[in-house]
Amino acid sequence: MPAQLIDGKALAQDIRQSIAQDIEALVGRTGVRPGLAVVLVGDDPASAVYVRNKKKACDMAGLYVDDHTLPATTTQEELLKLIRQLNADPKIHGILVQLPLPPQIDSQTVLNAVSPDKDADGFHPYNIGRLVAGDPLFVPCTPKGVIRMIESTGQAIEGKRAVVLGRSNIVGKPVAILLMHRHATVTICHSRTQDLSGICREADILVAAIGKAQFVKVDMVKPGAVVIDVGINRLGDGRLVGDVDFKPVKERAGWLSPVPGGVGPMTIAMLLANTVEAATRVTKG
Repeated sequence: MPAQLIDGKALAQDIRQSIAQDIEALVGRTGVRPGLAVVLVGDDPASAVYVRNKKKACDMAGLYVDDHTLPATTTQEELLKLIRQLNADPKIHGILVQLPLPPQIDSQTVLNAVSPDKDADGFHPYNIGRLVAGDPLFVPCTPKGVIRMIESTGQAIEGKRAVVLGRSNIVGKPVAILLMHRHATVTICHSRTQDLSGICREADILVAAIGKAQFVKVDMVKPGAVVIDVGINRLGDGRLVGDVDFKPVKERAGWLSPVPGGVGPMTIAMLLANTVEAATRVTKG
């Protein structure tokens, strides 16, 4: 029996509708409309598409968007000056700096300059530390979306064997931490992992975030497993594919997220959710 698809697009739409209701309730109760500052430096085409999709989702949900598009020649100090201004702006509750940044700018320095209270992406070391400690302020958007997708299957996470392919600070490590907090037994795999296929075959939950097109083959998947494909890769013929070899794996997995239409929309929905959480926290003092 083919896997049930985890429709991230539909799930994200439901979440955005709920967020829109929360926003209008917050505005009615406090007069505060959640505000997100979106900072794009340079003219990277993929980044421009991501930012456009994020702003569209914000508009539809009723967030205030403060858009900053800067030239590729922007210096690090110029960008840091803007971050300081946004940190001090009471209309702004979340700050998104779209990555990657031009080579003359150190990304970590910029991300560290964002106030932890406005870190809608959840990348600040303070927020990562709280996540590790089990007391998160803001959870990184893609990992937060991955967990919501797993939960949407109705399958318990507690007690399950989970394998995460990839150890990035943005996806792999935070996903593993979130799964551990939900009492899964977690293994993180990477390029130096021995018997990678054998470890993956033991996974009740498999999260692929390795950045290699169609890397996860059907013989790496346990029958009935929940498989979340975080990857997005463009092939030579222009097609977008994930890190999972979709068609064969669909015949073995129990649940499978597609690419596109899976994790991507959920990441944006979680960005909105984090911004609303920040605004709500401000109104409570």
